[in-house]
Amino acid sequence: MKFPRTAVILSGGEGVRLRPLTNDIPKGLVRVADKPLLQWVVEWLRANKVSNLVIGVAYLKEKIMAHFGNGKRFGVDISYSAHTVEGGTGEGFRLAISRFVSDDTFFALNGDQITDLRLGRMFRTHVENDVLATIAVVHPRLPFGVVMTDKSDYCTHFTEKPLLRDTLCSSGIYLFNSSILDSIPMRGDIEKSVFPRLAKKRRLRAHRHTGTFLTVNSIRELEEADEELRRVRP
Repeated sequence: MKFPRTAVILSGGEGVRLRPLTNDIPKGLVRVADKPLLQWVVEWLRANKVSNLVIGVAYLKEKIMAHFGNGKRFGVDISYSAHTVEGGTGEGFRLAISRFVSDDTFFALNGDQITDLRLGRMFRTHVENDVLATIAVVHPRLPFGVVMTDKSDYCTHFTEKPLLRDTLCSSGIYLFNSSILDSIPMRGDIEKSVFPRLAKKRRLRAHRHTGTFLTVNSIRELEEADEELRRVRP
């Protein structure tokens, strides 16, 4: 099985929790460390040798299409698949896959994460197991400081925003076999419908990522991601 060069990226949500920034621009064009969020995603995919991109667009889609065009100036080829905001990830993925994807395997992602995940490693996890889909999973970071106490409730020590090392969460980055299209609903979210069914059949695999993973779903997360990227970027 060859390493997939195609990725479907959903970038159609309204970004409600990022308002007022998203009143006039789509979430994918919100700037993080002086670069649009979706551009971080595109450049990361290109660095991982994934250059055939299908972007699912909905809210203010013309602005995303105008910024990225055919993808040539970013070193990739981009096609666009329009869907509705209300249709959820099911409609977004289903339409994009049925319209533009002919590969046996392909990457799919929600398009609002910045990461150094190596897709080659994720692909190896996928092909070594008889599964229909693989999800990249990460340890979430608690957004609050943790206070430890003794039996008398005296504070003993503090940990600021610790990683929850006994918990895994989805990164929103997936690797699918083409036959998954038969399982994707016309509306709704695949995370709530497709994945639970695949899990029961043991056709869903997790690929653990322990490196950088930043999400941008709120103003707080945007500020934290901006600070982190400015700190580590040369």
